Amino acid sequence: MNRILYSGTKNASSWAFRAWLALKEQGIEFEERVVDIRKPQRFANLARIAEFSPPGAVPVLVDGDAVIYDSLAIMEYANDLGDGSLLPADIKLRAKTRSLVAWQHSGLSNLCPRLSFESSFYPNKRPMSSEEAADTRRLFDVLEETLQRSDGPFLTGALSLADLAFVPTLIRIMSHEPDSDAWPLTGTWYEQLLRRDSVKEWMQEALGLPPVLLDGYRA
Repeated sequence: MNRILYSGTKNASSWAFRAWLALKEQGIEFEERVVDIRKPQRFANLARIAEFSPPGAVPVLVDGDAVIYDSLAIMEYANDLGDGSLLPADIKLRAKTRSLVAWQHSGLSNLCPRLSFESSFYPNKRPMSSEEAADTRRLFDVLEETLQRSDGPFLTGALSLADLAFVPTLIRIMSHEPDSDAWPLTGTWYEQLLRRDSVKEWMQEALGLPPVLLDGYRA
């Protein structure tokens, strides 16, 4: 297999999760090499990744002589390799999809700084802070409105890169049991995503790993 995805520890690597989902959903064949990004081995392992990928991070997709080292670039590459269905054909819906993905990619990761993806798997979770709860409500408002405008059942109609990009974020938020009754479409959409075979496959492995405890979660 000439196509290799350097992924990350399943309960700690949300960016690799996104890239992996896009490849799986498009039926792209690839060999997965999981890079252990837990401390202390994290530093030596990522230094080896840096030998062929400038950021020295995961995910990285190596396809022959192409090295693609950004999760969003890998997602779009997967779409192009496949049937192209993860980006809508309609020019406005495509722009909307890209806008949602870009929001997640460039800024939404700062939505809840201490609600890391790792915390999704903690057996004893703390309550959300007031700031985290407010940020969650803002996100849910956007998602609910987007789903109302969509022909459904996903954010811009059919399953798209936008839906896949939000999977790790929604998992970490929903695992902290926010009051989501006011956003019924968002709740239904999230449950549909959890039922997808690709998401279940990743999460089954992630749930079987020991939690990756991060400093500051309860501070």
